[in-house]
Amino acid sequence: MKLNQVTIGVTDMNKSIQFYQGLGLIQIVATEDLHYSRFLCPDGEATFSLEKVESVTANPTTTIYFECDHLDEKVKQLQAAGYDFESEPTDQSWLWRESYLLDPDGNRICLYSAGENRINPPWRLK
Repeated sequence: MKLNQVTIGVTDMNKSIQFYQGLGLIQIVATEDLHYSRFLCPDGEATFSLEKVESVTANPTTTIYFECDHLDEKVKQLQAAGYDFESEPTDQSWLWRESYLLDPDGNRICLYSAGENRINPPWRLK
């Protein structure tokens, strides 16, 4: 089994499309009525999609993680383009470097760099 796609709900499709394209995702599908859009992640084959909904919960419980090879540079680039981050890139005790921001609907996004520790942390179960 291979995870290929995650879909999240958004209330303003145009604003969300611009947000995710600005992160670097490549739009590959869009319905004429702007009810659905799908993006290809620039590295690999995973896709990410948006579905128009009437409302998004006030306290989303999902965090979407996008891995970046050059996290600090990516965050600086996005900040220069007007993206507002909740945190600067920070080394975490689980050996990842992370920075958080919210999309237009308040969905939490984590840009991170983990390298080998993403799949093979020192505490990995055998």
